[in-house]
Amino acid sequence: MGARHYALVALAALVVAVGAPASPRAQAAAPVPVVPAPPEVVAAVQPVLELVRQRFEARDAGGVLGYVSEQYRSGGLTKGSVRQQLLALFSLYDAVRARVTLDKAEVAEAGVWLYTTGEISGHLPVIGWVTVMSWQREPEVVRREGTAWRLFGFQD
Repeated sequence: MGARHYALVALAALVVAVGAPASPRAQAAAPVPVVPAPPEVVAAVQPVLELVRQRFEARDAGGVLGYVSEQYRSGGLTKGSVRQQLLALFSLYDAVRARVTLDKAEVAEAGVWLYTTGEISGHLPVIGWVTVMSWQREPEVVRREGTAWRLFGFQD
């Protein structure tokens, strides 16, 4: 599993990561207009990241997946792929921890681009806590669906 998709577990878990393709913005032929997210958007998203982190640490796959859109598509992953990865992670480690910091938020036509830095740790019997994955300034797209913020992905 690569950094990009562990960032997703931490983001949606906060939110599940595997093998990082270049961001679609970097691959796009025409630049996508991007502006810094307004303070009210950042203020709305940060508590959601904390709720997802808590659900992740509680090993609540359903709670984490509630923050992933049914339309999620990113790097070949779907919501079903994210579910499988979460369940595999939860079955491997008897406890998990996530630390996620929101570095930057931008608004573009696809939604809000969140750039996060963080680390996921897992506890193994006998061995103790090990770092499963860490990442720096990895992007993920979120958007409003009804009244909730959900992970949407790059839609590739």
